[in-house]
Amino acid sequence: MRLKKKLWILLDILGICALVALDQYTKYLAVIHLKDKPAYIIFNGVLELNYLENKGAAFGMLQNQKAFFIFVAVVILGVIGYVLIKTPDHKKYRIMHLLLSLIAAGAIGNMIDRIRLNYVVDFIYFVLINFPIFNVADIYVTVSTVFLVILLLFVYKENDLSFISFKSKRYRELK
Repeated sequence: MRLKKKLWILLDILGICALVALDQYTKYLAVIHLKDKPAYIIFNGVLELNYLENKGAAFGMLQNQKAFFIFVAVVILGVIGYVLIKTPDHKKYRIMHLLLSLIAAGAIGNMIDRIRLNYVVDFIYFVLINFPIFNVADIYVTVSTVFLVILLLFVYKENDLSFISFKSKRYRELK
């Protein structure tokens, strides 16, 4: 692996660690300042901080499926790791590195909660649209996934993604 590529992987890892630390710190603050207390109103009728222990996925689905969520997170992290390692160290892929790192950080942040606490700490609530309570890791995953889909659909061409192949080099040569 070339030095420039190693540097990008190191930056990805450091970025993921920083983002996970930020997520865990915000959850720590939520536990300290919000648990067993009434909601903290930021903008009345719009946004508030409201502590919730979520044992499910988005919108409270699949309650108490800890092993399933950890398995899915590990698979997602494996795929992200594979793609980050395979991604060329070209300027046009920098945004992909950032988006995949954000998704990985979100998956790790929520996985830490599930392993440590058996639930995920959620605390951000958009009252205005009655959106389910979420956390910083959820923001990483949701926003990054939307941008990644846009990137894959409208920016990168099929040839730009040819570096992602789960088939062996020998298999491609035989074909």
